[in-house]
Amino acid sequence: MKNSAVHTAKPWLLFFGGILLFALVAQFLNFRIDLTEEKRYSLHPATEEVLSQIAEPLHVDILLVGENLPGGMRRLQKSVEETVRTFNAYSPEKITYSYFDPLSIEAEKQEEFVLSLTEYAINPVNLSVNQATGLQTQLIFPGILVSNQEYETGALILKGERGMSPDQILNQSIENLEFELSNAIRKLISPESSSIAMIMGHGEMSSDEGYGMVEALDGDFELFKVPLEQANTPADLVGFKIIFIQGPKEAFTEREIYLLDQYVMSGGNLVVLLDGVAVDIENAGGEGTLAMPVDLGLDQLLFRYGIRVNKDLIQDLSFGYIPVMGGDFGGQPQMVSLPWPFHILAGRMQDHAITKGLDVVEFRFASSLDTVKAEGVHKTPLIFSSDLSRILPAPTRVAFSDMEQEPDVKQFVLKNLPLAYLLEGEFSSLYKNRFLPEGFAKADFKESGEGKVVVIGDGDVFQALTNLEDGTPLALGEDPFSQTTFANKLFLKNLAQYLSDPEGIIASRTRTFQIRPLNKAKIAQEKTFWQGLNVLAPVIVLLIFGGIVWWNRKNKYSRRVN
Repeated sequence: MKNSAVHTAKPWLLFFGGILLFALVAQFLNFRIDLTEEKRYSLHPATEEVLSQIAEPLHVDILLVGENLPGGMRRLQKSVEETVRTFNAYSPEKITYSYFDPLSIEAEKQEEFVLSLTEYAINPVNLSVNQATGLQTQLIFPGILVSNQEYETGALILKGERGMSPDQILNQSIENLEFELSNAIRKLISPESSSIAMIMGHGEMSSDEGYGMVEALDGDFELFKVPLEQANTPADLVGFKIIFIQGPKEAFTEREIYLLDQYVMSGGNLVVLLDGVAVDIENAGGEGTLAMPVDLGLDQLLFRYGIRVNKDLIQDLSFGYIPVMGGDFGGQPQMVSLPWPFHILAGRMQDHAITKGLDVVEFRFASSLDTVKAEGVHKTPLIFSSDLSRILPAPTRVAFSDMEQEPDVKQFVLKNLPLAYLLEGEFSSLYKNRFLPEGFAKADFKESGEGKVVVIGDGDVFQALTNLEDGTPLALGEDPFSQTTFANKLFLKNLAQYLSDPEGIIASRTRTFQIRPLNKAKIAQEKTFWQGLNVLAPVIVLLIFGGIVWWNRKNKYSRRVN
């Protein structure tokens, strides 16, 4: 009997001993296995690099709270939790999280706190929810706050392109969680920033003096206004991570073009926002004005790189409005908003790290772009016009009076015109097999080099508008006419991050999680079968397995007794 008891207990001792041994080993071994097809619980190497630099505990406040949230919002909530836990698994220091409702703050401080959230683009959203008393609206804050012992930053987590379904917006937001959270952490632990040059001396940024760019990139980059005429050699420019040429009005000299060319040949990142035509909007009343082609000396340089800004204007039926004087009533001027197809609301985006999930970007008097052959240069269109567009070659009339009539849809036969291009690869210098400008040594000349060039056929896309009441500049993307905030700021931030470090955390924005909705018709037809399979099948399997064990033990011990 003693041997029988030992024989019976041995498997159980081995089983529980194995579990105890595994638990002890698990204390010293830290590993994760992601078995999901899309690697939902794995991180981009750049994100892991950011997390490895964390030197103190961090805390994440999840602001997306509320009673009876719809299933989609609860899914986003759950995804934020999972992302934080995944970050914590990779981080050398603890990352904790908790839920915080901004509306739970006492009334005296609530307004101030809600206004502070707008600095991180976290604006309250009215959400319709089903409750026992019927459909009601509920205010939610789809954002997160990340803090250490000294500082705090935040990020908006609900993002998507115009025209997306609610499911697509939620899925897009979940795909971007890794980037949003890692970017917020990066701001806390890496205060150092790269330098960006804004070229001056040619009438650039005449409307806002660079306020839009400075306000948008403050905290992420150091911005400097650089008179190009003061640069003596290309070496004076290579220290800048990115150079912006934003809406110049005066021509560049041969010497300045050479400096820009050699900056790109040295691996620099050049962003050119160039108007193909000049428009004096102040003279658009009455008979209107003519949009005339302009030559600023950059055409040859861009052509050599594989892109051309055409001398024309694009009109689009996805347009904004512009206020014009409509008359006088009681001594007061009456303003009327007219449809303005020259202001394009572009919502068609390339599936690229810069533009994926980007909302509508506003372009004002954009020119069309064409690509030309350039060996070794890869060209990626980033933003497109709508399905109803047309091109007006310069010179063309620009008049408010033309907008008093409904646009003729039949004339808008073009679709998806590229409004911005990213050029990457091995560029060939404009001055290859040509005489160099006076004052530059042939020994320092580079015939080719790997860099990046972004060309946008609108010089104003990163310029801020002004407040209609006091004339102060608004945040980039804010439209005082329609009281709408467009995604121009986010476009600029993504663009700057990609150019400064294309393999950095911005690359995590390319992750894709497939939506797998259930087939509702199939569910209705096969509901009983699947309920039975999930409820009865496990019970039947256990009974069969138990019966086999019982029968086997009965036969085994019956033979021993006999």
